[in-house]
Amino acid sequence: MTSFPPPSTSEPTEVNPAKREEQAKALCLRLLTARARTRAELAGQLSKRGYPDDVSTRVLDRLATAGLIDDADFAAQWVRSRRERAGKGRKVLAAELRTKGVDEDVIAGALAGIDAGAERGRAEQLVQSKLRRETLGEDDLRVTRRLVAMLARRGYSPSLAYDVVSAELAAERERRRV
Repeated sequence: MTSFPPPSTSEPTEVNPAKREEQAKALCLRLLTARARTRAELAGQLSKRGYPDDVSTRVLDRLATAGLIDDADFAAQWVRSRRERAGKGRKVLAAELRTKGVDEDVIAGALAGIDAGAERGRAEQLVQSKLRRETLGEDDLRVTRRLVAMLARRGYSPSLAYDVVSAELAAERERRRV
């Protein structure tokens, strides 16, 4: 069994600052290759790996100048994607963007394109897709509760959720009667 001597304490453990900055940049580029990220997410990853704040700031500023980090663009893409694929409402989308470190004014700008009509339309689509699989009968209260809860989990307001479920439930009963 080979044993290695402990590292010498006389050797300098300081890493060249330029090299450290390049390592931080490489880490950020690797992370951005997987998916778009916010400035705060990248700063958190750099901090977690022990990069000093001044190195992180310089690297993130360079990436932002190059157009690789844009929180406004990230927020707009996030909102569009999560609304289309998961049917998320404004409240949940805002909360998700906050956890990603996006500023409140950027969040407001990203959510500005969602008006009340679009919000209601998406909620109606979600309810319609779920109602087709439900069996309606004497226990419509159970179906109503489940659908309202589904919309609430996705960030729709309780009043909107109840209005949409009531209207769609009545329309589905009428459709099945014919």
